[in-house]
Amino acid sequence: MIPISRVDLGEDSIAMAVEVLRSGRLAQGAVVAEFERRFAEMTGCAHAVAVSSGTTALVASLEALQLQPGDEVITSPLTFVATLNAILEAGATAVFADVAEADFAIDPASVGAALGPRTRVLMPVHLYGQAAPMDQLMPIAQKHRLAVVEDAAQSHGATLNGKAVGSYGIGGFSFYGTKNLTTGEGGMVTTNDADLAERLQVLRNQGMRQRYEYVMAGHNYRLTDLQAALVLPQLDRYAANVSARQANAAALNQGLKGIEGLVVPQALPGRGHVWHQYTVRLTPEARLTREQFVEGLAEAGIGCGVYYPKVVFDYPVYLNHPRVQVCDVPVARRLASQVVSLPVHPALSSGDVAQIIAAVRRLLA
Repeated sequence: MIPISRVDLGEDSIAMAVEVLRSGRLAQGAVVAEFERRFAEMTGCAHAVAVSSGTTALVASLEALQLQPGDEVITSPLTFVATLNAILEAGATAVFADVAEADFAIDPASVGAALGPRTRVLMPVHLYGQAAPMDQLMPIAQKHRLAVVEDAAQSHGATLNGKAVGSYGIGGFSFYGTKNLTTGEGGMVTTNDADLAERLQVLRNQGMRQRYEYVMAGHNYRLTDLQAALVLPQLDRYAANVSARQANAAALNQGLKGIEGLVVPQALPGRGHVWHQYTVRLTPEARLTREQFVEGLAEAGIGCGVYYPKVVFDYPVYLNHPRVQVCDVPVARRLASQVVSLPVHPALSSGDVAQIIAAVRRLLA
């Protein structure tokens, strides 16, 4: 089986983790601080604050903005449930704008209909490794005096016209086990606002500015040195890993072009795509349904994933939730019914890529 993702930490990550274990200092310390410094440098931000997960990165970002009950956050309906859960955990109301077919991200043209008198935050999602159209979204946010929280969980190092995601507003990143960079579980918040960074540092540490000096009701959102030790060596080879993902995506695009009913993904002009996922679409013209296609890939030994099978609010727990504003998002619904992600990770060999192409062509061509 060629897996949809593969975790390959490398001996250098293992060695650094062992070094931390032998030091006896496992909790947040100097290794986390070095990770924060290097991630801030990578994203071009003045500050990076490590936290315990990508979800807590979004929750902490929203809490640091000091939202009030009834305040609304506009976000994407085509995303992992953590995006919505973070909004609800922060006490805000979730509102949705439809997405664009080309990049699976919030369509700036749809944001206007979602705006209301209580709108406080715009939360675009940089899905699958490609930046949302921040050059169009930021003027909207500035015009309406909205804070911007970027859900960049899948897009470490992705850029738009050379500017990294996470540097437009407040960035929330995930280092879950399958992400391009991983600590197993972990997250990061990026910002250029020194006061906001200080609030985040206090918030993640039980509201303590110094030991037993409590200045706000906080949380335990800390990352450990042991987790940070796993990811620091990954940063040294991250550019090479992204290049491998880009090469695999290019080879897949070349091999899969011209198949009726199959739409392959594209890196849009000006966008540095890091290819966390390689997500194709099966349109009604395809000779198989999505379920048949997924089954056929499994039989051929090709791992795949459906990210995501429904729009994020289309479950009973959210459809009846008082702080979830259900709305009509026809593009997101159509895309959710079509998407399938194929392996694109850097561990793929040229033979693996050829096998994936052959299997897809055999099933659909």
